[in-house]
Amino acid sequence: MEISEKQRERYGKMASIVGILANIVLALSKIIVGAVFGVLSILADGLNNLTDCGSSVMSFVSFKLANKPADKEHPFGHQRIEYVLSMVVAFLILMIAFELLKESVTKIISPSAISFSFLIVGVLVVSILVKFGLYFYNSKVANKINSQILKATAIDCLSDCISTATVLVALGVGKITGFNLDGYAGLFVACFVAYAGVGIFRETMSHLVGKAPDKEMVDSIKTRILSYKEVFGIHDLSVYCYGPNKYFASVHIELDASIDVIESHEIVDRIEQDFFENTNIVLTGHLDPIVVNDEKVNQLRIKVANLVTDIDCNFSIHDFRMVEGPNNTNLIFDVAVPYECTLCDSEIKDLLDAKIKTLNGNYKLVVKIEKQTL
Repeated sequence: MEISEKQRERYGKMASIVGILANIVLALSKIIVGAVFGVLSILADGLNNLTDCGSSVMSFVSFKLANKPADKEHPFGHQRIEYVLSMVVAFLILMIAFELLKESVTKIISPSAISFSFLIVGVLVVSILVKFGLYFYNSKVANKINSQILKATAIDCLSDCISTATVLVALGVGKITGFNLDGYAGLFVACFVAYAGVGIFRETMSHLVGKAPDKEMVDSIKTRILSYKEVFGIHDLSVYCYGPNKYFASVHIELDASIDVIESHEIVDRIEQDFFENTNIVLTGHLDPIVVNDEKVNQLRIKVANLVTDIDCNFSIHDFRMVEGPNNTNLIFDVAVPYECTLCDSEIKDLLDAKIKTLNGNYKLVVKIEKQTL
C-alpha cells in the first residue's frame, strides 16, 4: 500500500524524534559514566550515540525539506535531499570513527586502570536493549516509507548494539582476568563504526550516481503494460529515480502498425494515465508500430530472434523490419543485451552475420546493439 507524501513526512519525522530523544539519553549516560570511571570504550560509545543523535536531526531535516513541492529550479521535486543528507551522516560517522581510532591506539600504548561497576553494566545492557528496539523500529518505518536515511539509521543502530556488546564483554573479561581490554574494545568500536559509515556512504552514493531499478520494479512495469491486450511487447525501458518513491520512466510500446495512429496514441495515453494514477511512476510511452499481419515478416522475425538467443539466452530483438531489394534483403532490427555482457558490439554483429547467412546468403544486417536493463 502506497502512502502519501504527507504521511511519509509524518512517519519520518516521528522516527527521527524518537531517535533524537533516545540517543541523547544514551549519550549523556555513557559519557558521564565513562568519564567518572575512566573507561575510554564507554566514553567512545557515548560519543558514537551523540553522532547518532546528529544523524536523527539530519533525518528530521531531510523529511521536512524533501517534502517541498516541485518548483521552477527543481521541477522533479526535492526528495534527493534525503540522499544528500545521508551522505553528510556517513561523513559524520567516519569522522567520529577516526577520532575514536586515535584515542583507542593511545589507550593501547599507554593503558590505565579502570574501575568495574554494576552501574556501568546496567547502562550498557539498557543501551543494547534500546538500540535493538530502535533498529527494529527504524527498519519497519524505513521499509514502510522506502527511506534511505532511515535504513542507514537502522543499520547504524544494529552496529551500535554489536559495539556496545563488545565493550560489555571487554569489561567482563577485565573483571575476571584483570587484563585491560579497554583500548582494544575502543579500537573494535571505532572500526565497526567506520565500517557502518562506509556502507552508508556507498549505498547513498549509488542512489545519487543513478542506481539501476531493481528486478521487481522492472517486472511490475512490464506486467502492467503487457496487461493491455493491444500491446505486443516493450523495450528500451529506462527508469530514473529522483528520490524515494519518486520515479520517472520511459519505454517503447509495440502496437500493431495497421491500427489508426490516433487510436494507437490513445492506447499509449491510457497506459501513461494508468501509471500516473495507480503507481509512483510517471511514465512516458513511445509508440512503436510493428508489422503483425505479414506472415513472411513474422516467420523471419521468429527465426532471427532464435538465432540471437542462440548467441546468448539473455539477448532479445525489437523493431524488426525487412526491406527487400533487387539483389539483397536488408534485415533491420535492434539487439538488446544486458550490461554484464562481455562481448563487444563488433563481435556480436560478426556472430549474427554468420548465423543470418545460414538462412539466406542475400540477407544483409542493419543492426544496432543496445545495452539495456530489460
